[in-house]
Amino acid sequence: MRRALLALSLIAGGAGAADATYGEHGMALFGGREGLYASHLPMFHAPHDYQVILQVHVADAATDAALRSRLDGKTALWTVAPEKFELSRLSPSSSSPLKQFKADLVLGHFEQGGKTQFPAATIVVDKVLMYRQLSPAQKTNAGASYVQIGSGRQRYLVKRIDSRPDFDHIVPYAAANGASTADITLNKQALQQPTAQSLAEALHVPASAIRGTVYFYTDDLK
Repeated sequence: MRRALLALSLIAGGAGAADATYGEHGMALFGGREGLYASHLPMFHAPHDYQVILQVHVADAATDAALRSRLDGKTALWTVAPEKFELSRLSPSSSSPLKQFKADLVLGHFEQGGKTQFPAATIVVDKVLMYRQLSPAQKTNAGASYVQIGSGRQRYLVKRIDSRPDFDHIVPYAAANGASTADITLNKQALQQPTAQSLAEALHVPASAIRGTVYFYTDDLK
């Protein structure tokens, strides 16, 4: 009997510990006609201790077009409330890459009163643009580094999370034709949101090119 109970315990424990990244991985949704993107909302603990940015589309063409139209050129926050899956399947080295998943597409934050606009949509993963595990160690960086998402006129800056505490930040801006897609870095003022002027100076564009903020959050990254 003891051996049977031990075997059952080991089986149960193994099933629960199969992948530490399994969970409901909410994401910020942004983009428009030139591209549609989803950014995982990270924390400094499992299963959410990864910064992941995806280029995606909605499998249903009519829903995809309607969503892009509603997002295009706007800064209203949209989020993705997906079914549970292993985030590790989005790693470029995964032996079982995640190609698509079901999700509610929500106007607002799905955990903070947002309203579902497109329920149970099938999200297709076109490309993994970033996949990096976050370190839980306390660390301070003097600079705030941003990666550029998109290569056309409508682009987005996404803060690289590289400190603890830190902030998650997504900013749309209008790029000139042929503008560089290189990362930018500006002086970091603790957990204060960078100004449009400071972002514009780092990009060498007028302040009017910065279109506002899609997402800024600090609470989950302390």
